[in-house]
Amino acid sequence: MPLATTRRTGLVEQVIDQMRTLVTSGEWPIGRRIPAEPELVTALGVGRNTVREAVRALAHAGLLEVRQGDGTFVRATSELSGAVRRLCDAELRDVLEVRHALEVEGARLAAVRRSEEDLRRLTETLAERDAALAAGEWDRMVVTDTAFHLMLVECSQNPVLTELYRGFTEAVKASVATTVDSEAESDRHISHQDLLAAVRDRDSERAAREAGGFIEELLSTLGSAEH
Repeated sequence: MPLATTRRTGLVEQVIDQMRTLVTSGEWPIGRRIPAEPELVTALGVGRNTVREAVRALAHAGLLEVRQGDGTFVRATSELSGAVRRLCDAELRDVLEVRHALEVEGARLAAVRRSEEDLRRLTETLAERDAALAAGEWDRMVVTDTAFHLMLVECSQNPVLTELYRGFTEAVKASVATTVDSEAESDRHISHQDLLAAVRDRDSERAAREAGGFIEELLSTLGSAEH
């Protein structure tokens, strides 16, 4: 897929979109060094600063890796896989501990403050998550599982807590993708039905226990694996 000269509006976004497409389509495969900056400037018809900003954004997203003196290489085929690659075991523990803090309080408040519309959306999202799990559609399962947790925190009606969690969702998604066991039987995967039931029953303490329990289980498993 050849690069095309961009329009003069939204140059950085256009360059990012073109380069992302080359990565996700496999035109630029993982491990390949992408064209040097002068080649990109010529092919795209933009300035060096625009190319540098686009490369920086894609590197931050985990798709590219800039190696000083060696060039820029393709590191992952999507933002999600890039995030997973960055999430080593020590970072995973940190993410799970922060998830525990935010999601436990989010669930506690959601059980008290959720509306009937909130409950409907939570129920539909969890059903979609469980359907993806049963079908072995792991990418869709990760996306919908993450959406369920974000939606639950939004139901807390606490805008500060919600914004904190929204800013954390890439790490949450990566932690879900890292901890899901695609080889396990479907009935051995973590279920959030009891958490949903607690929110439905407006039982704040049970909702908090359910929200924290599965994360504590993951942390315990991670701790065992480290020894």
